[in-house]
Amino acid sequence: MILGIIGGLIGIIAGIFAISVGGIAGAFGMQDASLVVGGGFGAILLGIIGIVGGAIANKNNKYAGYLMLISGIFGFIAVSAFWIISGLILIIGGALALREK
Repeated sequence: MILGIIGGLIGIIAGIFAISVGGIAGAFGMQDASLVVGGGFGAILLGIIGIVGGAIANKNNKYAGYLMLISGIFGFIAVSAFWIISGLILIIGGALALREK
């Protein structure tokens, strides 16, 4: 439960960081800065999904585990290196939630 919430919060912070990096890159006229900003918004959404997974882990652990795993895996696709810490936490939390009976 706590791993999903912590991973989601760190994921939201990573998404905000990715948006700010993309915004700065766009201000300097770099190419494809909008992709980084879009990935940042995706990371925020995935962080929220991870928090929801962590919040419902005590009630429905299978569903919560799947939510955390999906959030952890797709976060790497959205913002890659920005998602390392939160992705690992969410994947571990999701695996632990799926293992519980």
